[in-house]
Amino acid sequence: MKIEEANALRDKTAKILADAGIALTDEEKANIEIADFGLEDIENIGLEVVVYENNDRYCAKELVLLPRQICPEHRHPPRGGNNPGKQETFRCRKGVVYLYLEGDPTPNPKAVVPEKYREHMTVWHEVALQPGEQFTLPPNTLHWFQAGDEGAIVSEFSSSSDDESDHFTDPNINRIPEYEE
Repeated sequence: MKIEEANALRDKTAKILADAGIALTDEEKANIEIADFGLEDIENIGLEVVVYENNDRYCAKELVLLPRQICPEHRHPPRGGNNPGKQETFRCRKGVVYLYLEGDPTPNPKAVVPEKYREHMTVWHEVALQPGEQFTLPPNTLHWFQAGDEGAIVSEFSSSSDDESDHFTDPNINRIPEYEE
């Protein structure tokens, strides 16, 4: 992704959050992560992330999803020792987010997934989160999520986050953003 495209998305994300009444510091605005997962298709597969805190005990983030944007299927595996992997609670703040996880597939799910990504979406048990609703995922649970037609803001509260150790179903995904001049 080109730096100017990432900067434009940072500005857009900061505005989406401000319009929802979520204030950011200038430092937080400058550090909004634009994750295109190395697929260079940010409108379909991507995530905009504000990290408030990430230490060895806990993590707090805002996840912003553009309309119908997908965070691709992944899990947070054990990290050795007594660490079972990341446990996450997602709380919907604005819009609707469709969370898909292991379990009985939901008949007629609300997801709209471009054909080229469908083979890497293997879990289809749907949990729809409206503003004020939340759901907690145990560690090492395969999951993915998609915003509804208006986009979504989701607060994530979790054990410490180590994005480098996330396991994605799609082998083409690179979790850590790379920017070009």
